[in-house]
Amino acid sequence: QVQLVESGGGLVQAGGSLRLSCAASGSVFKVGIMGWYRQAPGKQRELVATITSVGTTYYADAAVKGRFTISRDNAKNTVFLQMNSLKPEDTGVFYCNGDIAPDETYVLRNYWGRGTQVTVFS
Repeated sequence: QVQLVESGGGLVQAGGSLRLSCAASGSVFKVGIMGWYRQAPGKQRELVATITSVGTTYYADAAVKGRFTISRDNAKNTVFLQMNSLKPEDTGVFYCNGDIAPDETYVLRNYWGRGTQVTVFS
């Protein structure tokens, strides 16, 4: 069993910062691409950013470039999302996603965390 557990969400005033963390635990043999998604109220879940195992990053949302930074600690099977200069429109549930091999076949499977709420007020 593999679990992705997010933490770090909360309530913050516009202009503030939050750092989200997502740790993979359980039977983890290999961790591939990790990413963060956001689901705003009343909207579909959308990709925010991804990071490969060697640290190559991709930001899908132009609105977060320069404000959000995705990073990872491979030794701890953890991915982070540093969010600065937060805006009310950043509000939503942030979900961690990862390609993880749960056994010695090293076949990657996709997993989701349960999400962490981020609320930005003006």
